[in-house]
Amino acid sequence: MSLNAPGADGTLSLFAENARIIRKQFRWQNALTSRLAALLYAQQGRIADPEAIRQCQELMKQNTGLFSSFRGSMALSLAALLSLSPDPQGLFGQTLKVYELLKSTRLRSSDYLAVAAYQIAAQTGPNGPAQAVSRTRAFYDRMKARHFFLTGQDDYIFAAMLGLSDLDVDSGADRIERLHDRLKGEFRGRNSVQALAQVLVLGGSDDQTAGQVLALRDALRARKIKLDRPDSLPALGILALLPVAADVVAAEIDEARTFLRTQKGFGRFSVGTPELLLYATATVAGRSAQSVRDGIVTATLSTSITNIIIAQQTALIASTAAAGSAGAATAAST
Repeated sequence: MSLNAPGADGTLSLFAENARIIRKQFRWQNALTSRLAALLYAQQGRIADPEAIRQCQELMKQNTGLFSSFRGSMALSLAALLSLSPDPQGLFGQTLKVYELLKSTRLRSSDYLAVAAYQIAAQTGPNGPAQAVSRTRAFYDRMKARHFFLTGQDDYIFAAMLGLSDLDVDSGADRIERLHDRLKGEFRGRNSVQALAQVLVLGGSDDQTAGQVLALRDALRARKIKLDRPDSLPALGILALLPVAADVVAAEIDEARTFLRTQKGFGRFSVGTPELLLYATATVAGRSAQSVRDGIVTATLSTSITNIIIAQQTALIASTAAAGSAGAATAAST
């Protein structure tokens, strides 16, 4: 079922409604995971379908072990992604094959690897994942060689997106490094700066894009919006890729975040500012992508935006889960 509502508020309203539907039907799920599932449906202009999501959850349970990464903190979001496919069973079967291929390259089992496997499976045919998997490992190795302590499992999703691109591995890795060097003095959190550089290279930007990032940062700061924090820096990169003036983008982000704060379940005690800005970014970027007249460019940009949002939200969910585990361990030891 689709909901045709014009403008950013239409997508935001649909997202807020989807969040309420999914939260009601999946009360015991991680709230961040539930909201990501709601956003994925809203990005396609569809009302959340809890029954379809449950069927995909069951599909995942039937085909994986108890401790599988596909049953981890991203399980609901992955089920939502599968439920949006015309062939969930076929896509999940392919995702499992890709997952094993990725593990065979000595990438470690994790929520990040499960999402990376889904992305590769969703964007390659049955006979096409081997090359993407090989390129994923190659991009990861290039990043690891340059930044051994910064590069880890949280880079698997970006490495997969780079592997799926048509970028040359060596020149692509060099561009990431140049952008990292250019931007590391402007922002805190070197790991986040690396993710920002990856986003910019994925978007086909050149070395001059750093100037666009800084202009957008300043335009957002003028509205007291801090997207340049370590936990939201990749979102700034998404917006910098849009063919829209910095002040226009800043105004739309301001409008989107203000609207979301008025929605039930999106108050300050329910949704933190970095997460809220990620949703505002997804909506504004998705709408801008649709305004690009070239259909191929629109599809590519929309897919990239969705994948980057998933990567960023996965990082938020993983960090929240890790903090919860650490808290539980501390409580148990006292």
